[in-house]
Amino acid sequence: MLFRRKNWLRKEFDEQLIDLLIEKKEEWARQRKLIEQSMEPSPEVMINLQTAESKYLFLLREAKRRNVTIKL
Repeated sequence: MLFRRKNWLRKEFDEQLIDLLIEKKEEWARQRKLIEQSMEPSPEVMINLQTAESKYLFLLREAKRRNVTIKL
């Protein structure tokens, strides 16, 4: 019985990880587009881009470590 609960929790957290991963990827893409469209990006915008990229790459590594796949 304990193993069923553990498997259920793992699936739930994997789904949350996938949702968060997709959200952070979109945020990173928005930040890159903002940088590309601006003439002289401010340092704050550059920091936001680096932060968004770091968050996305961290979540991507975690998904790989957990062997999570996105089913389209």
